[in-house]
Amino acid sequence: MKKGYKALVDEANAEIETISPQEAAKRAEGGDTLLIDIRDIRELQREGRVPGANHCPRGMLEFWIDPESPYHKEIFSSGKSFVFFCAAGWRSALATKTAQDMGLGKVAHIEGGFGAWRDAGLAVEVPPERAKS
Repeated sequence: MKKGYKALVDEANAEIETISPQEAAKRAEGGDTLLIDIRDIRELQREGRVPGANHCPRGMLEFWIDPESPYHKEIFSSGKSFVFFCAAGWRSALATKTAQDMGLGKVAHIEGGFGAWRDAGLAVEVPPERAKS
């Protein structure tokens, strides 16, 4: 293997903006920044969601960003800034680098991902089936 995931994540982190969960929450409150959760739907169902975050599965990111794609989502043409996050910050580093390379505009990702957000005591919507436990 020429390059493993650690090298790819390190390279991405060297070229993108990484912010704390608290900074991400502050930016989202302003209304000019959208939080983008790239975790798999099963992760959202199991772990919960960040209130107000938009879901974009990592595998669809490039297709949803590109206005020429038949899968394009208007949210990515909004002119707003974007903060990506995953479970631990690895996939979101790669996603942020990709979005930046595609020219999406102002992009960043949350250091430590959803886990860091939750551990910081920020709001999480718990799945109904978990709330009953």
